[in-house]
Amino acid sequence: MKLSHFNFKLPNDLIAKYPAKYRDESRLLVVNRKTGKFEHKVFKDIVKYFSDGDVMIFNNTKVFPARLYGNKEKTGAEIEVFLLRELNRDQRLWDVLVDPARKIRIGNKLYFGENDALVAEVIDNTTSRGRTLRFLFDGTYDEFKKTLFGMGEVPLPRWVRKKTEDIDNERYQTIFAKHEGAVAAPAAGLHFSRELMKRLEIKGINTAEITLHMGLGSFRTVDVEDLTKHKTDSEQMIINEENAAIVNKAKEAKKNVCAIGATVLRAIETSVTTQDLLKPYNGWTNKFIFPPYEFSVSNRLVTNFHLPYSTLLMTAAAFGGYELTMKAYETAVKEKYHFGSYGDALLFI
Repeated sequence: MKLSHFNFKLPNDLIAKYPAKYRDESRLLVVNRKTGKFEHKVFKDIVKYFSDGDVMIFNNTKVFPARLYGNKEKTGAEIEVFLLRELNRDQRLWDVLVDPARKIRIGNKLYFGENDALVAEVIDNTTSRGRTLRFLFDGTYDEFKKTLFGMGEVPLPRWVRKKTEDIDNERYQTIFAKHEGAVAAPAAGLHFSRELMKRLEIKGINTAEITLHMGLGSFRTVDVEDLTKHKTDSEQMIINEENAAIVNKAKEAKKNVCAIGATVLRAIETSVTTQDLLKPYNGWTNKFIFPPYEFSVSNRLVTNFHLPYSTLLMTAAAFGGYELTMKAYETAVKEKYHFGSYGDALLFI
């Protein structure tokens, strides 16, 4: 597969700027992979497609306020700092992206907050855009983290809108978010409300959780035509024994196993036994899934509608089949479904 295979015409007005009024009332395009049939539903109708003993796997990562605004020493120029991941908690070292990158050099100091409450020194250039910062802070680690995150904003993708708003603090987070560490929300999970989860429970549908802390790897631009040459950034993930057992029990009983989102697909395909069962894992993954690909664990997928050239679209196409997935996207554009993190959803059965 080539990068150019994942281009399609997406009108700007179909990129969702805001979430649906209620989480479970986004639109849902249901695609039957065997028959090629499409059905247009409301997301809460998803209950009808699952039965007692089926399992849905959720990503319980929690988005942290990763976007900061500071000022460069001497010039006072405003610098946007996007926190990627903590490298060393004792030394207060963080991998970050900075914008504008051309103005930042090793040794520069950046000042954040009122009265320069937080100061950081640039100690390394990690990529063409990235840097490593050492935050200079005299208090305890908990005080530092509270100060740092207190200055941050929810890192809503810029192609949604430029400034985050109060609504994003709640809605750019799933209801089962537990473990802080993501810079982007697992969008497919945003459609699940507490009421919908209760209806799934009453029907006997089980849930399992994995943790995959989304970095910018899922969104980094693919700049090679040959997809086999694309390298994705590593992201931290955890699958514990209890949740692996829930999934494996369903598989052994021939029940449906549904991955809620492309990030879940990546995680569960990272750690599989030779019998196609899910294996506990605590580490990192840089797995990049694109067509053709044979999946081992799940036989169903919920995913949002992604933007052209997106690696998330490529993963969805690997699951749904390239031609059927692109036909679904063509239908979604025609029917004015919404795309992106706050957009509508696609269910492959």
